[in-house]
Amino acid sequence: MTPVSTDAATPAPSRTDARPPIPLVRPTTEPDGVLLSRMDDVLRSGMLTNGAWVRRFEEAAAEYLGVRHVVAVSNCTAGLLLVLRSIGRDKDIVVPGFTFMATGHVGVWNAQRVRFADSDPRTWTLDPASCAGTAPDADAVVGMHTFGTPCDVDALRRAAGSRTPVVLDAAHGFGSRYPDGTMVGGKGLAEVFSLSPTKPLSAGEGGLVTTGDDSLAEELRIGRDYGNPGDYDARFVGLNARMPELSALVGLSALERFPYWLERRTELVRRYRHNLDDLPGLAFQDVPEGARSSYKDLGVQVDPEAFGTDRAGLARVLSADGISSRFYFDPPLHRQTAYRSETAPPALPVTDRLAARMITLPLYSHMPEHDVDRVCDAVRRAHVDGPAHAV
Repeated sequence: MTPVSTDAATPAPSRTDARPPIPLVRPTTEPDGVLLSRMDDVLRSGMLTNGAWVRRFEEAAAEYLGVRHVVAVSNCTAGLLLVLRSIGRDKDIVVPGFTFMATGHVGVWNAQRVRFADSDPRTWTLDPASCAGTAPDADAVVGMHTFGTPCDVDALRRAAGSRTPVVLDAAHGFGSRYPDGTMVGGKGLAEVFSLSPTKPLSAGEGGLVTTGDDSLAEELRIGRDYGNPGDYDARFVGLNARMPELSALVGLSALERFPYWLERRTELVRRYRHNLDDLPGLAFQDVPEGARSSYKDLGVQVDPEAFGTDRAGLARVLSADGISSRFYFDPPLHRQTAYRSETAPPALPVTDRLAARMITLPLYSHMPEHDVDRVCDAVRRAHVDGPAHAV
């Protein structure tokens, strides 16, 4: 799920030097002879979908995540569509306002009524207290592991009650861990991961759905192939949501090196924090004690009064040095045009504040340490020069 760029909202001044630009994100790929040979074999075989490599990728991912079922799909949105289809049409679902648009879109496509809830001000994930009033009357609660930090699924379950399933938009969360030490992927009715190029584990494109429910897993496998179980008598209206064999090969190859790159990514975030934690007016995301984030993105809240400039001023300083940044998620989902109605949008004060102050800094697994230092130097300059950049 790729965010919409807000670069146009912050025009770049002239570059101050000729150093290479630093992108916001870049996929970490390691093509080798084995991968290229396997891709050649697939292309020569003519079996480009529904082949053995998708099954191998599913099995390897299930072993890594410690889950019962993994169903590979064409993308995360398709996976969420199929999971929420199992909830039924004309139902109510609760989603966070601070999320990527696909989290809500899948409900609308399933003819479900989307209700919005607020986020926790520290973890930026769906706040169980915010949805406690609506969740017991809803038909599903959809939490999100925002930027890779796991949401409080146990608290969401308590808020939802025993009859309301919890589904997790885990687009950002492959490799994350819950506070109890278990891998993200094993809680809720299902968790759905994205493997797009912006994610720590990428297959080029694709998604993975995890579940411990045997019936749901079978429904997902049929649903990703038009609802056709193999006899061309569709049991229900499904999708063409199959993962290509070549994507499975790329994902499987990336998974083999993923633990190394995940640790490397964590080290880069530690370097950012070490360089910037002392600056007033910057707030990083809290990762609950015992939990682990995949750090799909490195978000920072900017308090303009304490920092000396607003996030737009910071973005301009970064851009002048050839450093990309992005405003995440602004506008928040409950204020986007597609979700406007005759009634006023719900009051989500934390979400609105996050959307107005959030900026993401460059982060990718193979990012050089000196580029992290360069970004931090620019952030510190924005703070020192402060108000001059706020105009």
